[in-house]
Amino acid sequence: MKRRMTIRGGNMTTLSGNKDIIVSVVMPIYNEERYIHGCIESLLTQSYPKDKMEWIFVDGMSKDRTVEIVSGYKEKYPDLIKVLENDMRIAPSAMNIGISAARGQYIVRLDAHADYDKDYITKCVKYLDETDADNVGGIAETKSKGFIGNVIAKVLSTKFGVGNSKFRINGESGYVDTVPFGAFRREVFKRLGGYDERLVRNQDNEMNYRIRKNGGKIYLANDIRFSYYCRDTVSSFGKYALNNGKWNIITMHLCPGTMGARHFIPFLFVLSLLSLPIMSAYLRDDVSIVFALELLLYALLDAWYSFRSANSVKEFFLLCGLFPFFHISYGMGSFWGMVELLKGKYREEGYRPVKI
Repeated sequence: MKRRMTIRGGNMTTLSGNKDIIVSVVMPIYNEERYIHGCIESLLTQSYPKDKMEWIFVDGMSKDRTVEIVSGYKEKYPDLIKVLENDMRIAPSAMNIGISAARGQYIVRLDAHADYDKDYITKCVKYLDETDADNVGGIAETKSKGFIGNVIAKVLSTKFGVGNSKFRINGESGYVDTVPFGAFRREVFKRLGGYDERLVRNQDNEMNYRIRKNGGKIYLANDIRFSYYCRDTVSSFGKYALNNGKWNIITMHLCPGTMGARHFIPFLFVLSLLSLPIMSAYLRDDVSIVFALELLLYALLDAWYSFRSANSVKEFFLLCGLFPFFHISYGMGSFWGMVELLKGKYREEGYRPVKI
């Protein structure tokens, strides 16, 4: 699989030499003008010494002002900020480009849709030094902008909404299956290769699975904190759910073992909504009772979590609608993924991770 790395405002010699760099921040960016300013401002407040870091922004050919904004910061901090191009336009290839250019002994993968607590990088390095983990991550506080966005953030911050995703629901510190983004020892990529460039989504899950499969460990630290900005319209939220459901199926096919059982619960839920009424028409009434009980239980859970999360009657009713909208969209996305596989897509054989 071909990929091309180019550097905006310089050449490869600008990325060599300085042996004092300890942390390389690598951030895929694409059309992030709404969020990139706040993200960089949060990085500028980091307690970790700036002369020991480099920030590598890998742009997927943005069509908005993202690169213009980042380049403005680069003019102020030319020794700190690099901007590379990623003509494949997907996050895993951006990460591989950034890691290949990085000089630090630690690789901190960040996302532009987030703001980071001032000790974020310091604590990532601390836990990498103090534990035997190959990858360390923290807790995401999901936020958004506007009334609809804030309600969507609540859906993504409850067990009913996202299941037992510990980094989303303020889980306790300890060894886990996966963390968001992640801070890695550089040797991980030398040993295991780069991110899987077949995966438009779930590339973090796949990398963490590969680490665990090869005897490594993933550590979630409850005191590492960041704010993640989710979708802020119902349509973009639905598209997000559909694509997640689709790529869960495709990832399961391409990289067996990567996705946990919880990722397929919405698919099973939608399957039951479609199959139980049909079965009840041809089989005994017991099936109708099971279907009615399932709907009742879901409605009770929906109402309970909506009541617990809502700050107003308006929020309560919106949450009551958004929970099933999210779950059903997610489940339908998994059906979409199965159709894509049946069409013969995503059958790439003999794939090997990019060498770093």
